[in-house]
Amino acid sequence: MSTLRFKAVVKASERVPVDVPIPDKLPSENFGKYVFNRTQMSKYLSKETLKIVLEAIDQGGVLQREIADHVAAGMKIWAMERGATHYTHWFQPLTRGTAEKHDSFIDYINGPGGGIIERFPGGLLAQQEPDASSFPSGGIRNTFEARGYTAWDPSSPAFIIDDTLCIPTVFISYTGEALDYKTPLLKALSAIDKAAVGVCKLFDSNIKKVYSYLGWEQEYFLVDEALYNARPDLNLTDRTLMGHESAKNQQLEDHYFGAIPPRVAAFMREVEYEAYKYGIPLKTRHNEVAPNQFELAPIYGETNLAVDQNLLIMILMEKIATKHHFKLLLHEKPFAGINGSGKHCNWSLATNTGIGLFTPGKKPTENLMFVTFLVNTLMAVYKHNALLKASIMSAQNTHRLGANEAPPAIISIFLGSQISAILDRIEESSQDDEITVEELTKMKLGIAHIPEVFIDNTDRNRTSPFAFTGNRFEFRAVGSSANCSASMTALNVAVANQLINFKNEIDQKTKAGMKKEEAIFDTIRLYIKECKPIRFDGNGYSDEWKEEAKKRGLDCETSVPLIYDAYTSDQSVKMFERLGVLNERELHARNEVMWETYTKKIQIEARVLGDLSMNHIIPVATQYQSMLLDNLFKMRAVFEEQKARNLSKEDAVLIEKIASHISTIETNVNAMVDARKVANKIDDARQKAIAYHDTVAPFFDIIRYHVDKLELIVDNQMWPLPKYRELLFIS
Repeated sequence: MSTLRFKAVVKASERVPVDVPIPDKLPSENFGKYVFNRTQMSKYLSKETLKIVLEAIDQGGVLQREIADHVAAGMKIWAMERGATHYTHWFQPLTRGTAEKHDSFIDYINGPGGGIIERFPGGLLAQQEPDASSFPSGGIRNTFEARGYTAWDPSSPAFIIDDTLCIPTVFISYTGEALDYKTPLLKALSAIDKAAVGVCKLFDSNIKKVYSYLGWEQEYFLVDEALYNARPDLNLTDRTLMGHESAKNQQLEDHYFGAIPPRVAAFMREVEYEAYKYGIPLKTRHNEVAPNQFELAPIYGETNLAVDQNLLIMILMEKIATKHHFKLLLHEKPFAGINGSGKHCNWSLATNTGIGLFTPGKKPTENLMFVTFLVNTLMAVYKHNALLKASIMSAQNTHRLGANEAPPAIISIFLGSQISAILDRIEESSQDDEITVEELTKMKLGIAHIPEVFIDNTDRNRTSPFAFTGNRFEFRAVGSSANCSASMTALNVAVANQLINFKNEIDQKTKAGMKKEEAIFDTIRLYIKECKPIRFDGNGYSDEWKEEAKKRGLDCETSVPLIYDAYTSDQSVKMFERLGVLNERELHARNEVMWETYTKKIQIEARVLGDLSMNHIIPVATQYQSMLLDNLFKMRAVFEEQKARNLSKEDAVLIEKIASHISTIETNVNAMVDARKVANKIDDARQKAIAYHDTVAPFFDIIRYHVDKLELIVDNQMWPLPKYRELLFIS
């Protein structure tokens, strides 16, 4: 075994769980300890200020500078009492992570004597000007133009990490365009609120606001840091670019929901303990299907806050994993041949009156509203399935989709037999039926008396990327490393746009003399028929489904760079601009960023793969080949010719196999390098990304195949990299 690999394996085998003291307080007592939430605001703000702030949060109002000064004063006192000495605007640039620039509270005292004092005026709370020059902008601003602005988002509470007060903010350019994920998300949430309220008022005039809710399920892998450090591919790309699968991986299904390993349990306990302090209501933890794969999930929350909490929990997990001598892997497919990791996004809508719009009610009116929102969501996903796919696609996620229980890269909706039967009955009902809410009780459409148990009566189709699961939709195609904002923005915009179209149709029909209930049913009936191609309850992995999806007109594109085109289609541009979420320039800029990111990811992987193959694998394989040749010559020198030939036959075969694999690896690495050189000369970001997808990435699997074959041949003691059986079974 190579020295580095040997030391890594030995070091990993010596790990013991880090002692995590049992908390002396219940989670509820520590909950939100480091968050400037409503409870803390009520203690540090005046009643008048608190009322104005809460109205701004709940109703989306704008806070005046004077109010910002009052909030900043209370927030500073609260933060300093908890050890904060610095503050930062915490934002979400188009890098998919978070960014922060820390400034201290100190300032000079004016007047005789000098000295310093802690100051935090409202202007610093409300707005900052970080250097924007090194953040991706997709051409919205020139590289030499550094100005960008962060602006406070009052709807997401500030929090403290270590000694720093973190203030969630949006990030925009000097000319006002969005340079982040939060800005369009907030606009999308405002759009879905207005559009959904307009439709809700057809059923209940008391509904004044609709909230978008998100419950994310975060999957992740843990590997021992010593083994991680012995794998350059994991270090530099977060995934293994080579490595033969272990004889035992997930095929026995014994890891799923199994007993949590002690080291991992200690890690999970500390993550939960810290998460509660930040107001993150973690509810679930368990082993996932693949070895060393796990999941945590919180209680649902409002979408904007849930997104921020997901970004924060990823930061906390990475930090705590290091303390426990783990490395956290959020890559969607860090290991070949076993499950990848997703971030299932459970999305729902609810009203200010407490009605879940995807939950059947006890009254015919509520059930009609439920069906209305259900069918309009189907229509939105049907019309914009390409956009929704683009919102979750990345160089990492493309490895996961369509393999080992991950949904395929074709957006479809699973409803389950019960809901499907209800929609079919509505579709088949006579258009001549006179429909009123009162008559729903007489109709055999399954609406008036949808059984309450139905919400628990819907099975999950593991191959469905967008499944109805009782009172919500589960967007299962989102990747584990992704910022949920991208998918939630696309989804909420698509549904908001569809609800506006629906309301306009109802208004036109009622103006033409049709009764309201009749107009609703007539429109729903047409929608059910039109969006039927998006409904699929079968096996999403089958070749038959791929062919069927094409016939249905669903987007079946598999090239990541081409998938991104959906953002700038005429349909998408008109929709985003209609709702005021993103303009055409911003959409094109985001595509530029995504194409550049894709290119750089593939470029880095190609360089790492080439380096590992030529400088780690081939030298070791050649050395082992030389040992076999030496043994061959020695046998021929000792034994008579015929006996030597028989004894050395196996070595000769291995020598030829090694030579063949080495030759193929060298040929393909050189060809990959040449393809990369050609692609690098392309200036257009889209064409460059396409070139990397079409001419560089295809070499990865070829090279890997032959490296993995060498792993099975070369002496285990000589192999330079920790193997899958070591990486995946150490906890």
